[in-house]
Amino acid sequence: MSQAATDLEKHYWQMWTASRDAYAGDMLVQRYMPLVQYHVQRISAGLPKNVSRDDIKSLGLMGLLDALQKFDPARDLKFDTYASFRIRGAIIDGLRKEDWMPRSAREKAKKVESVIEELEQKSLRHVEPDEVAAALDVPVEEVYQITQEHLFANVLSMDEHATEEDGETAAFTIKDRNSVLPEEQLVKNELIEDLAQKIGQLNEKEQLVISLFYTEELTLTEIGEVMNLSTSRISQIHSKCLFKLRKLLVAEYQS
Repeated sequence: MSQAATDLEKHYWQMWTASRDAYAGDMLVQRYMPLVQYHVQRISAGLPKNVSRDDIKSLGLMGLLDALQKFDPARDLKFDTYASFRIRGAIIDGLRKEDWMPRSAREKAKKVESVIEELEQKSLRHVEPDEVAAALDVPVEEVYQITQEHLFANVLSMDEHATEEDGETAAFTIKDRNSVLPEEQLVKNELIEDLAQKIGQLNEKEQLVISLFYTEELTLTEIGEVMNLSTSRISQIHSKCLFKLRKLLVAEYQS
């Protein structure tokens, strides 16, 4: 951003902070709309096709507006960082409240889980996606998609009751990192180390997709360009990674 643009943004912030000037607010919304688009694209990558991207964008915009209303420029915190929490939190909270996963999809997820459990009890080993697909008489890609959607739904439900007094989702508020208890940090470190070990068991291509998606925060399309593969192929690899990691983690915590 040029110095002139930076100065102009500061001017808008001064106008907005001083009197909630409507024009200044509109200019700041336009300035940070790319942040909304970024989170919409990131979250949409893991959602089924029936979820409207326009609806997700609307939720993200609500998060941005909420961030503008509540942000305190006097705090030692970048607005980009604060707004990201609010935007992502608004999208996730909205998806959870709207119950974006259709009943049919939930029933499919339960059926997949049931078949996996049945096959593993019979074979006394972890089953592969193609075995699950054969048992259900569906394409293996559908098994990947169902597993991915089900994992996302589980993430949403984990935060369902984690709310603050004002009703905002606690999982997406700014935490005081200095107040983390030693035992909490220990558990967190162990979980991160455990997940890293499981990711290390993936093949090289799968590890690269996971790294580019979750560490470098590239979109599936961007990853496809880096790896010279189609977006659909990257999506398939990503879903397969989640399927493998689910099996590895479940196996460990059940042992």
